[in-house]
Amino acid sequence: MNGKKVLFVSSELVPYLPESPVSKMSYETPRMVNSQGGQIRIFMPRYGNINERRHQLHEVIRLSGMNLVINDMDMPLIIKVASIPRERIQVYFIDNEEYFKRKATFTDENGELFADNDERAVFFAKGVVETVKKLNWSPDIIHVHGWMASLLPLYLREYYADEPLFADSKIVTSIYGSSFEGNLNEALSQKIAFDQIPEGPVEILKTPSYNNLLKIAVDYSDAVILAAENIPDELQEYINNLQKPVLPYVSFQEFEEAYSNFYNTEVLKS
Repeated sequence: MNGKKVLFVSSELVPYLPESPVSKMSYETPRMVNSQGGQIRIFMPRYGNINERRHQLHEVIRLSGMNLVINDMDMPLIIKVASIPRERIQVYFIDNEEYFKRKATFTDENGELFADNDERAVFFAKGVVETVKKLNWSPDIIHVHGWMASLLPLYLREYYADEPLFADSKIVTSIYGSSFEGNLNEALSQKIAFDQIPEGPVEILKTPSYNNLLKIAVDYSDAVILAAENIPDELQEYINNLQKPVLPYVSFQEFEEAYSNFYNTEVLKS
């Protein structure tokens, strides 16, 4: 991976959120690329339950200040950064008072999904792309982790289809076990249509379940990694029929060699 540029876009990341399969691999994979001489950028949402003082987050004024249009509403984009000291890894946080100030990640105190999780996912996808554009940083690989990041491949390939910075970027999506029950706001497909994205490819999002979000992500990815032993049967069957590289699940002890080989021999050459 020496010299390769890899953009990691994740729903969760340790040490900023508790350890989970997504947050752990969202940290370990960039750490691996970094140790092999790759150049990395990591993006995640700045949820309100992240302790900004303890983790020393600070706003990057030169990157903040633009508005993103979400369902015909102007929503200010704020960019914050922090560093993971022992690895010297910098993390970019996508922030907005309306979407990410609340002191929780995906659900309220009763365990119910936030009604605006759909808009949060659209905002996150657009926010990542607009920030990378400002950085003028063209990644060789874009690796997506977690359902909150699952709209990024769709937006890159449709909404930002003419953006030259990403013309040669390869998208990889990691698939984890089922992450939430029920559906996001059923108006999601209409909100995506507002961005002039064709209705046909996102017809499936009229039922915005976890499985359907991940189906859209893999449809617009160049390769897929199975990051859990137990993938929902519906998703597993869908992935089995893909005509693109798929890395089967490997244990944590084996992931570094497997992921590195997959990047080099399958993703970058696909």
